[in-house]
Amino acid sequence: MVLSALTIRETSLFRAFPLAICAKWLIWLAALLAALVVMAPRALADIPQQARYGDSNIAARLYAEGAPKAGETWMLALRFTPKSAEWHGYWANPGDAGQGMWLRLDLPEGWQVGTPQYPVPERLEIGRLMNHVYKGAYTVLVPIKLPPGAEITGLPRITGHVEYLACTDAICVPQDALLEARQGGDFARWQAEVAPLMSAESHFEVFGKTVRLALPIPQSASLPAPHVFIQNENLVDYAAPQVFRRSGDMLVAEIAVAEYFGGEPSAVTGILSFGDGAGVEFAATSGEVPRGGEVIAGASALPTIPPLWTLILGALAGGLLLNIMPCVFPILSLKALSLARAGESEAKARSEGLAYTAGVVLACVALGAALLALRAAGEQVGWAFQLQEPGVVVALLVLASVITANFAGVFELPSISITRSGQPAGAFATGLLAAFVATPCTGPFMAAAMGAALILPVGEALLLFAMLGLGLALPFLALGFIPAARRRLPKPGPWMERFRRIMAIPMGLTALALLWLTVQLGGRGFALFALVMLFGIILGLWVVGRLQKAGKMAWPAFGLVAAPFLIFGAFALPASFAAPSEKARASLHSPLAFSEAALEQARVSGQPVFVWFTADWCVTCKVNEGIAIEREEVRAAFEAAGVITMEGDWTVRDDVITRFLTAQGVAGVPLYLWYAPGAASPEQLPQVLTPEMLVQRARGSGNRPETASGAGSD
Repeated sequence: MVLSALTIRETSLFRAFPLAICAKWLIWLAALLAALVVMAPRALADIPQQARYGDSNIAARLYAEGAPKAGETWMLALRFTPKSAEWHGYWANPGDAGQGMWLRLDLPEGWQVGTPQYPVPERLEIGRLMNHVYKGAYTVLVPIKLPPGAEITGLPRITGHVEYLACTDAICVPQDALLEARQGGDFARWQAEVAPLMSAESHFEVFGKTVRLALPIPQSASLPAPHVFIQNENLVDYAAPQVFRRSGDMLVAEIAVAEYFGGEPSAVTGILSFGDGAGVEFAATSGEVPRGGEVIAGASALPTIPPLWTLILGALAGGLLLNIMPCVFPILSLKALSLARAGESEAKARSEGLAYTAGVVLACVALGAALLALRAAGEQVGWAFQLQEPGVVVALLVLASVITANFAGVFELPSISITRSGQPAGAFATGLLAAFVATPCTGPFMAAAMGAALILPVGEALLLFAMLGLGLALPFLALGFIPAARRRLPKPGPWMERFRRIMAIPMGLTALALLWLTVQLGGRGFALFALVMLFGIILGLWVVGRLQKAGKMAWPAFGLVAAPFLIFGAFALPASFAAPSEKARASLHSPLAFSEAALEQARVSGQPVFVWFTADWCVTCKVNEGIAIEREEVRAAFEAAGVITMEGDWTVRDDVITRFLTAQGVAGVPLYLWYAPGAASPEQLPQVLTPEMLVQRARGSGNRPETASGAGSD
């Protein structure tokens, strides 16, 4: 006889409440060491002579199904019987708290213990802790595999030792029992109670912060209250709401990952409960899980992901529309001059079109890759995250000022010119700059694609970013390859030089806007030092221009003039940076500052709620606020209907707002949400607002008592 030990579940740490991460890890380590100290003697010792705790609260008995036969599987059954209804036991994975069964059997040599088979557990939620339990008597079947040449004479004597936990809603008591298999028991009933293993193939994928399962369940199957019990530890949040969708004969389950997600496993196992005591066991391998489908259970907090082809079209259309969106106006000057040059020759037009497209696509893919990398590293960032970084804004300020000076004729760029001579390098540089400046705002069609890109697999996400760039570059690319379109452009001539100087005005206004944004991000002192550094750069460029006109070597002089100012900026800017404090915005609505707690409180008030998310660098946001939100007729309608208004300022990186935007399926601002009284989910309004949209919704909510109106009233 030899010992065959089977550890189903050694321990489950209680899910920590808000504590420091360091403290959580110390608790986890201490518990692990304690478990090793306790479990090590078990693995080395023989079955004890007597139970240490007893089984007075939940009795355990071991039964055998008939006589074993060589080369076949022999079934044993562990029957657990509580002494009263208040006591419960635990499934293999007990959930957030509890302890699973630990079993050791004394078997003949060569006999092997198989994977235990459990009935469908129940959920028991106490506070925020979700436990997987059995109330009442339950049976765990333990298959024993016999070798082909096993010598059997009658019923062998099988002994063992089992440890488990017996709990009520108030206390938990360790239990253990010495076991000896006996004939008898209702194996037919116990086998029917066990969740059968699905023979059809199941798949899973870790999709952003969600584990998605594809379980082959016929569409005709009744699922009154489905729930998935995951056996893998540190994979999912047991207490999180689960969402179930139908995709033909495939049931798709979506479950949020655990707070301390342990990484994607090789397989996901568990039990799907149908909700009426029945269920099936599954073992899912990594594979494709259908997207979309009809929600049949669970209030989805996850954005519905449309098919990939619709996202590709959305990204393409969104990029195309960026050409006419207000937030793209600063780059129109660059495009106008480049388009004018395209008429010089067919070959140059095509090469410039391709070079410009390559620059735009490369910039969009690079920004997207950086965004995905930062999110994978745990950073809460969204689309246009670059404009939330003071250093990037200062660099853009310098770049816009340099381009303004170039447009105004202060100096000329050698070989690589953005505005002169049809060189592909200049078109490529124009494309890079156009994409970098054009991407802060999200427009129609683009929002869903960019939101999905944050949670799609990396390859598909980068494809969407590339399609966004292609859409942005498409008009210029079409002009490069369609002669009829090029013939409609004005012929090159002296007017181009005058037009170039006129275009210095919008670029100069862009530089002023970036200077204002620098103040918002880093404070007035930070902006002042940035302006001093910028003065030195422009002074150096002016000297370069004077030398160029005289036909002398110019660029070494730029280094001599600008270097002291650049060194000054390198030291002064970090030292002068001051993180902005919460600022009061002038608004007709006196909106509340966004927080999830404030939003929840506003929604339970029974009043309509309007939430808008904005940023100082988002031109679309500011245009919408000016023409639609900050209007007297809108204020009057909101006041009459008692609308609670709330504003989320995303000018500076805000992890709470970023997570909320992601949950709504968008990657950036603007975002406008209307919560009708009693509605389970918000209505997402278009990204181009009109006053009528807001007034109509306010009037449709009905009038409210005077005491209930106004979000911003003190």
